[in-house]
Amino acid sequence: MITGGCRCEAVRYEADAEQVLHHALCHCADCRRSSGAPVTAWLAVPAQSFRVTAGEARCWEGDTGSLRFFCATCGTGLYFVNETMLPGIVDITSATLDDPEGLPPTAQIQCAERLGYMARLEALPHFERFPEA
Repeated sequence: MITGGCRCEAVRYEADAEQVLHHALCHCADCRRSSGAPVTAWLAVPAQSFRVTAGEARCWEGDTGSLRFFCATCGTGLYFVNETMLPGIVDITSATLDDPEGLPPTAQIQCAERLGYMARLEALPHFERFPEA
């Protein structure tokens, strides 16, 4: 079983790890706007293997019928459903997993919309924490 939840732990979920369909980094503009980040990692599972185990996520519906679920208390984005584009699938924001490194992403998607600087991350200086003043 994979488990996870929001930052304040008001909402918790689980899914059958044996049924993971894929794990991808999405570069689309819609995901960027929703997450406030340049890329969002999505772990896809069949809807029947996913369930909320504590609390209740709030839902926002986008123009294309996308349902984005998040914690109404802390604002953490948790999962995504779009029956037109991805019937029968729940996409979990994998950064909210209790073990986010347990299932590493295997692909990048929507690269046509990727921010240019994302392709050059290795060229940027690296710091273990914050750079010294």
